[in-house]
Amino acid sequence: MSSECRRWSEGDSILEEYHDHEWCKINHNDQYQFEMLCLEGASTGLSWATILHKRANYRRAFHDFDIDACAAMTDDELISLLSNPGLIRNRSKIFSVRSNAQAVLAIQQEFGSFDSYLWDAADGRQIDGHWKSIEEVPTVSELSMRLSKDMKKRGISYVGPVITYSFLQSIGIINDHLADCECR
Repeated sequence: MSSECRRWSEGDSILEEYHDHEWCKINHNDQYQFEMLCLEGASTGLSWATILHKRANYRRAFHDFDIDACAAMTDDELISLLSNPGLIRNRSKIFSVRSNAQAVLAIQQEFGSFDSYLWDAADGRQIDGHWKSIEEVPTVSELSMRLSKDMKKRGISYVGPVITYSFLQSIGIINDHLADCECR
């Protein structure tokens, strides 16, 4: 399978798998959404490929992104991860997993689930641009700007409008597969 939509992932089996089976696919699981929030945050200033290639290490280090377990991580646990070569060893990014988990727990309390919070922001519907070329696909939207601002207010880190847009793609709120992509 080859298409313009898949161009960014071709030749890398991990990226191809992500493009074909996860990217822009609707997922309502809070734990998966939290994982993608953390991985997208870790990708700030880096390539998504770098993060996906370290994904298994992140899962091991952060209790498979169990939100309660991440929220309860101690400073000592987080500091020990700074020497883990399988992670991006940026103190702020590593510590953000715990603070983001704590913020997500508060969101779950208020909205019933992280999923409800996110989908409420999108009026409960997937946003599908039906783009014809990669050049048409935006990197930011009104929703990503609005949600970025709200998540920051709630204490979530590494959620600028561009990262938030990528996050929304990763959990399927935004579907930016091109109109002719077989993976829609």
